[in-house]
Amino acid sequence: MKIAVPTRDGVVDDHFGHCHHYTIYEIENGAIVDIEELPAPQGCGCKSGIAPLLAARGVEVMLAGNMGDGAKNVLNKCGIKTIRGCSGEVNNLVIEYLWGNIEDSGEHCDHHDCPTTKSDYTGLKLDL
Repeated sequence: MKIAVPTRDGVVDDHFGHCHHYTIYEIENGAIVDIEELPAPQGCGCKSGIAPLLAARGVEVMLAGNMGDGAKNVLNKCGIKTIRGCSGEVNNLVIEYLWGNIEDSGEHCDHHDCPTTKSDYTGLKLDL
């Protein structure tokens, strides 16, 4: 399984469509076996073409902060499950997800400058 996280400076970017890159984690038997970075294309998440690109790389789950319904729908149509309302350091977030501690918040963005309130999943130590 592969998990993608919209990332900026090592943490979940507050808005899916504005991230610097996507950190992609390859998971086998519940463990992280590889981590790669995919630069984010220009444009809004739902119009950037990132969803089919991530799907072609085998991504099955997107752990994101705030995300509009357009981006969520495009990702879902490409077979990528979306989990919204995530925040914090990306490595710790993925571990929390693998432990079953992360669920979709249902938060969505109706426009590009909306504020969000998200839980912080920092504090876990991850040795890679």
